[in-house]
Amino acid sequence: MSHRPHPEPRGAYRHFMPIQTRWADNDTYGHVNNVVYYGWFDTAVNGYLIEAGALDIHAGTVIGLVIETRCNYFASLAFPQKVEAGLRVAHLGRSSVRYEVGLFAQGAPETAAAGHFIHVYVDRATRRPVELPDALRAALQPLIATA
Repeated sequence: MSHRPHPEPRGAYRHFMPIQTRWADNDTYGHVNNVVYYGWFDTAVNGYLIEAGALDIHAGTVIGLVIETRCNYFASLAFPQKVEAGLRVAHLGRSSVRYEVGLFAQGAPETAAAGHFIHVYVDRATRRPVELPDALRAALQPLIATA
């Protein structure tokens, strides 16, 4: 039996970040191009981690590499709309995290798009998986989705 994706409510997400669409985000069809959504996912996750002091993109010894990503689209978004990215953690492993991101038109009750990506955290120099640092684990705890 297959699971058909559906829009989710705001309450399903633990943290929100505003995102302003840009003129260049729209494609020929008059809506935000699908590849832009993945950039918003990265912005939501990494913005949160930097703000929380859990990610040093320039000098940190541990970095997250994306090993899987997915997005489902439910409604169009277009410039000049404002977007809100909802963030939660669906799985917190030893060296990996499954982030789930819901994209909402500003003030909308349900996701226009929702997806996930999985980071495996590795040593910056060796690119070998490492255990999640304590600061990262602590920053992610408030984002863990509840059943």
